[in-house]
Amino acid sequence: MYAILDIETTGGKYNEEGITEIAIYKYDGHQVVDQFISLVNPEREIQPFVVNLTGINSNMLRNAPKFYEIAKRIVEITEDCILVAHNAQFDYRILGTEFRRLGFDYIRPSLCSVELSKQLIPGQPSYSLGKLVRSLGIPVSDRHRASGDALATLKLFKLLLDKDSSKSIIQQSIKLNPKHQLEPRHLDILADLPSETGVYYIHNAEGNIIYIGKSKNIKKRINQHFTNTNRKSKQIQNLVDSVSYETTGSELVALLKESEAIKTIKPKFNRALRRTRFTHALYSFTDDNGYINLKIDIADGRKKPITTFSNRDSGKSFINHAVEDYNLCQKLTGIYQTKTSCFNYDIKECNGACIGKESPESYNERVYKLIAKSSYANQNMVIIDRGRDIDERSAILIENGVFKGIGFFNLNYQINNLEILQSIITPMQNNRDTQHIIQSYLRKNKRLKVINFD
Repeated sequence: MYAILDIETTGGKYNEEGITEIAIYKYDGHQVVDQFISLVNPEREIQPFVVNLTGINSNMLRNAPKFYEIAKRIVEITEDCILVAHNAQFDYRILGTEFRRLGFDYIRPSLCSVELSKQLIPGQPSYSLGKLVRSLGIPVSDRHRASGDALATLKLFKLLLDKDSSKSIIQQSIKLNPKHQLEPRHLDILADLPSETGVYYIHNAEGNIIYIGKSKNIKKRINQHFTNTNRKSKQIQNLVDSVSYETTGSELVALLKESEAIKTIKPKFNRALRRTRFTHALYSFTDDNGYINLKIDIADGRKKPITTFSNRDSGKSFINHAVEDYNLCQKLTGIYQTKTSCFNYDIKECNGACIGKESPESYNERVYKLIAKSSYANQNMVIIDRGRDIDERSAILIENGVFKGIGFFNLNYQINNLEILQSIITPMQNNRDTQHIIQSYLRKNKRLKVINFD
């Protein structure tokens, strides 16, 4: 992670300068993930030649924050980052001076884009920022202002990364700023975890569950929790005392167990997953001519959906495939807004329900097939998926359209009637989230074995 930096100062005697403006762009090697730009009240006079150069004068800075007011933000945005600046020695020295005035040692690894440019783009007539970026065709605005110069440095740095065929910048960066190292207690926890699909529970010293998650590889996912540097991961790292888990074999079982456990236990760090997992749904209505219309809309708890989707794009993709697979009308599925025929009719791929050419009975028969395939309403069925061992399978029971629970059975034990199945099922809650999880999983895994009961 890099922090692309530019600072404007008051000018003056060495180590007596003050910052008048600062811009920092946090760059992950692919995109800007955070930024901070601010004028700064330096609490000292600005040299006249600097005013002429930057356009920043004392009147502009009268109500600007003083350095101590933005120091914490600078520390946070540059934490675990390598500072990159054009003539980095100057910017790093100015920052260090300001922090020392606050009694704080500011230490960060740094890279200088001047030195890198001399290595990777030799023979340039000048390596000053303005002349260099112009010669390289890099657009620059607000020259001699912190934001404009920092953005120009960012664009230059991207070019330098592209030109660095030996990847020496990346290798040097890793040496300057090694990855977060695991603490011994974290290594001890990881040693006992499996690389299997299941649900995991992170406990604090009191044994309370502070986070619940699911993964196809529990060990790998916990390792990510222990090495990530985001705020939530760091909090978990500080509080974790142990991790318990249960393997499921089936990702669907893991999803259902995770959902129920989060709703029941309400762990401290699972706030986001307590909310509903879907935003859009598929609804149907019959128009005045007797045709069943389908519509993707925002999920409404007062209406009963056919199926649900995590986002609008997922819903649009579903309905587009449905039109193709079931030969449905674009107009009656909300894809093509028109008062006459749909586009597919014009190219002879629609039977004409949009203009009353195909009978409602004939058209609706195909819609019913789609609805039956997409929804398990009023159905008695069991979904068979992977188990925890080679000779085991998982069973997800749906009874009269209601999710009843999950269980595991040995392949030598034949599931042939509802009573036997009910005896191995662990009851679980049926709610809109479980319906969404099951329907979404069925859409994505079309080869799943599904047994229907009378």
